[in-house]
Amino acid sequence: MAAVFLVTLYEYSPLFYIAVVFTCFIVTTGLVLGWFGWDVPVILRNSEETQFNTRVFKKQMRQVKNPFGLEITNPSSASITTGITLTTDCLEDSLLTCYWGCSVQKLYGALQKHFYCFRISTPQALEDALYSEYLYHEQYFIKKDSKEEIYCQLPRDTKIEDFGTVPRSRYPLVALLTLADENDREIYDIISMVSVIHIPDKTYKLPCRILYQYLLLAQGQFHDLKQLFMSANSNSTPSSNSSPEEKSTDQSLLEKAGLSESEVEPPEESSKDCVVCQNGTVNWVLLPCRHTCLCDGCVRYFQQCPMCRQFVQESFALCSQKEQEKDKLKAL
Repeated sequence: MAAVFLVTLYEYSPLFYIAVVFTCFIVTTGLVLGWFGWDVPVILRNSEETQFNTRVFKKQMRQVKNPFGLEITNPSSASITTGITLTTDCLEDSLLTCYWGCSVQKLYGALQKHFYCFRISTPQALEDALYSEYLYHEQYFIKKDSKEEIYCQLPRDTKIEDFGTVPRSRYPLVALLTLADENDREIYDIISMVSVIHIPDKTYKLPCRILYQYLLLAQGQFHDLKQLFMSANSNSTPSSNSSPEEKSTDQSLLEKAGLSESEVEPPEESSKDCVVCQNGTVNWVLLPCRHTCLCDGCVRYFQQCPMCRQFVQESFALCSQKEQEKDKLKAL
């Protein structure tokens, strides 16, 4: 009976075709909605919705106290012939050892030895790892919290005016900071800091600056200390005219991240306000671009850095919410 009805419907009425098409539409719709969990497919959403739901991984950070600080005093006046002045700021009594003309290959070999073989916690350990592949070295004792200015210079009898053309086989200067007291090495995770410094000479006249800084840990790891690029607000007043309270707030924020003002790329005008809402305090570092420009409320909405438009792979906070609440209570 049913077969006779279908044959009759097929021969005398277009309703058969309508019913088939409608049935196929219902089945297809059910499969699509079931596949996407009764939600709208991603291809039908606008770009902003998709961007907000994209997950950016947050790095779990561990706060480590760095007992060493090193910066260049008057870098414009430094050269191979006239020498260089370094300013140290160490939390404990330390030793500053400067290696002039250090071999590039031997230095990175020494860092690998720190990871695989033995710990570079003393100047002698680094000299053994370098196999004495340097031209001259000098050592100074640094008292804690003294902020001493150390003048370093190659002896005149070496008669060195440059280190050849680029690429070079030697760094002009490598500065090693280590803890003087053996007992202090048991307290800190960071046991030494290696700074690679470029100094202009007769052949290569780029300005004097710190190229790399490596923090060597007691567990054998070593980390490359990178600069953070703080956001700049064109509507803010210059940092030199800011109040002492604002300066202390900015400094405390950097200290909690294990950084000093000299280790952050100095903008002409700095601001601690979020570049998006202009209200929250900047607290998040975006990787790999290292721009520090977003607050806790705005960081969740960005897959790309609002400063350079580079895609954000990871991010981490400079300080936790508990630390921020403590700072607010101190301010009150």
